[in-house]
Amino acid sequence: MNPVDTQTKTAPLDVEQIRQDFPILRRKVHGKRLVYLDNAATSQKPQSVIDAISHYYSHSNANVHRGVHCLAEEATEAYETVRRKVCQFINGDDPNSIVFTRNTTESVNLVAHAWGRKFLGKGDEVVLTVTEHHSNLVPWQLLAEDTGCKLRFIDIDDEGRLRTDHLDEYITEKTKLVCMGHVSNALGTIHSVRTIACAARAVGALVFVDGAQGAPHGPVNVETLDCDFYAYSPHKALGPLGIGVLWARRDLLEEMNPFLGGGEMIRNVSLERSTWAGVPYKFEAGTPSVADAVGLGASIDYLMELGMENVRTHEKQIVSYAMERLAELPFIRFFGPRDPADRCGLVSFIDADIHPHDLGTVVDQHGVAIRAGHHCAKPLMHRLGVVATARASFYIYNDRSDVNKLIDSLLEARKVFGL
Repeated sequence: MNPVDTQTKTAPLDVEQIRQDFPILRRKVHGKRLVYLDNAATSQKPQSVIDAISHYYSHSNANVHRGVHCLAEEATEAYETVRRKVCQFINGDDPNSIVFTRNTTESVNLVAHAWGRKFLGKGDEVVLTVTEHHSNLVPWQLLAEDTGCKLRFIDIDDEGRLRTDHLDEYITEKTKLVCMGHVSNALGTIHSVRTIACAARAVGALVFVDGAQGAPHGPVNVETLDCDFYAYSPHKALGPLGIGVLWARRDLLEEMNPFLGGGEMIRNVSLERSTWAGVPYKFEAGTPSVADAVGLGASIDYLMELGMENVRTHEKQIVSYAMERLAELPFIRFFGPRDPADRCGLVSFIDADIHPHDLGTVVDQHGVAIRAGHHCAKPLMHRLGVVATARASFYIYNDRSDVNKLIDSLLEARKVFGL
């Protein structure tokens, strides 16, 4: 069982009630009710998150860690409280293992720079997968160019699952790091992280997990996943844009070099040299995005109130219904696992006769927001033999009526093109 799929007691989500918490869902697009199905790109924000950010700026705005006045102490406490919430959210055991970044992309770059350039060299291998988002691919390509290490890639089967039956062909004694997405942003596949981590452990390799599409959609336990690094972007989980999360084992953070230099990340500075602050502050140079951290805390509160097990159950139900409805359309081909238990709330598909970009443009005229393109996964598109797909990604405020609206808009697109 995938850790993202681990469940305890669940209860159905009240989607109609949830929608009332999201002001943007009350607007109309082209005169139609907004049906927002681009949650894999970014989620919408509940009023509680918007209010938390506004309240911080209105009542406690100050820089953190540096002042002894009331506002500075309030801001610092708010900021550090969120670090503790994030740690709890992913079931970590040490809040100081949480580093705030700008997004998952920066988290990946931090590890590639601060760990990779220190510990990897010629003859070492980094194993990735053909499904990776560019953000978990390009930094390692740059690292390989700089250090001489080699990149290898785990392939997929016909349903977009990683080929775990031949891991010994990919993960060898030369492997020092395995980097993989928790969930494919282009296919929705929930990857077998623990299985691959076990193979990595057998050869003494570390494991980095890109959780951008994992953390928003179900319970995450970094200990159960058996990874060494886990990163995600809160803006895909009801939080604000502009803040990211990196969790890493404390001993690894201690060994790593700083990623950025400047204020806040130092212990002592002289004209000749500097020494570094302890973790996590060694990796948080400069003024942080405190307001966005506060918003992140509010988003975690909202999701924990719903229960991540309930979020996962809801997504399985809605993606199952979406796949059933899409299967009714003979001109639609969708990608990824056929079993909803093996995917998050996301379906990528193509119309046999309409380019995904044209499809996305037409359905938008009906108020339906989907994504069309290569989804920052061009190597995967090449592996699938397509140039692009359309992608409908669901979240807690979507229900069957949204799926039905998607299907209706796809049929209308056929009429527009005279098909």
